[in-house]
Amino acid sequence: MFIDTHVHLNADQYDEDLQEVITRALEAKVEKMIVVGFDRKTIERAMKLADEYEFIYAVIGWHPVDAIDCTEEDLKWIEELSSHPKVVGIGETGLDYYWDKSPKDVQQKLFREQIRLAQKLNLPIIIHNREATGDIVKILREENAASVGGIMHCFSGSVETARECIAMNFIISLGGPVTFKNAKTPKEVATEIPLEHLLIETDAPYLAPHPYRGKRNEPSFVPLVAEEIARLKGISVEEVGRATSANAIKIFKLSV
Repeated sequence: MFIDTHVHLNADQYDEDLQEVITRALEAKVEKMIVVGFDRKTIERAMKLADEYEFIYAVIGWHPVDAIDCTEEDLKWIEELSSHPKVVGIGETGLDYYWDKSPKDVQQKLFREQIRLAQKLNLPIIIHNREATGDIVKILREENAASVGGIMHCFSGSVETARECIAMNFIISLGGPVTFKNAKTPKEVATEIPLEHLLIETDAPYLAPHPYRGKRNEPSFVPLVAEEIARLKGISVEEVGRATSANAIKIFKLSV
């Protein structure tokens, strides 16, 4: 069994063939999927999917790139929706210093607000990080994010940073980039970090693994991530599937 812990089945890229994508995932033994909503439209779609499919759960929050668009009303709405039994996390939140749509101070304020919301609701925090590792670690420490912990989504940092995050009660999630031939750092993380601290994800429709790099990603590809981690660790793909699924069930408090 595999669990895709971060997928955007609520994206426009699946409008034409969503059911076929879901069917392919189930056939690939991806038995649970966590759909992430990060603005009004995608949150509404994530909630709808969680209601429609027993094996789909929702994570809801506001993306740092669009932090400038988030209002107090939006945060209250997210809090209200979080009472739904299939909302299992807050996010993706964090910092993104690559795109310049939202100023850093606006992103940081919203990040802190969502950490506090996750603490209030006792839900894990799903962290988006792009070129902002220092500030993310600093804010997680200052806000005592370890009290609820969470997931470093599509982790791209060093082994040292991974260990720092694990010490703060965060688990490391690896996606398609670990399969890329030139992905030295993700491969080091997959090799060095023990299985009990790892999750697997696709971030579909983005970041498709090798040999589909550059094409639309989908949750049926998550076993390819598991296969690469298994190869790097010298263990079976079944062992990676079992361990990462157990980790996901624990952190998201999923029904088995």
